Amino acid sequence: MASYKINVNQKVYNLKADPDVPLVWILRDYVGLKGTKFGCGIATCGACTVHLNGKPVRSCQLRISAVPANAEFTTIEGIGEKSLHAIQRAWNELQVPQCGYCQSGQIMSAVALLKKSPDPSDEEIDAAMNGNLCRCGTYDRIRKAIHLAAKLENNLQSSIKK
Repeated sequence: MASYKINVNQKVYNLKADPDVPLVWILRDYVGLKGTKFGCGIATCGACTVHLNGKPVRSCQLRISAVPANAEFTTIEGIGEKSLHAIQRAWNELQVPQCGYCQSGQIMSAVALLKKSPDPSDEEIDAAMNGNLCRCGTYDRIRKAIHLAAKLENNLQSSIKK
């Protein structure tokens, strides 16, 4: 066991864990944030996606001992804490989820995409979401929700500038 200090959703946690414990289990079992899901364990399904310093990473493959110093993680619980993020509003409006298991990873990847590209094309969406698997096959609704979220976010930014 070793001691670690981890910043998750702008809150610092001090914990003791085996160095080989993947971040997904640190978040779920040590920190108590259950929104990040364990899917495949080999970083191919995307259910465990979180942000590391604003960029999406697969938490099932990142060992706690490999977490960089001063790293900041954001989980699904940290997205839209005060009010729903545009992605979450679009997800709800278009009723994207069926079973919902993959949704936290899908949303985390979509949020990162919109941060990088505020008005993404279908090709950009497909590239950014590649590797986020949905067994229910809601890919068309996911793409539509990302486009809707981009419009919602752009409308918000336009109204703020006025």
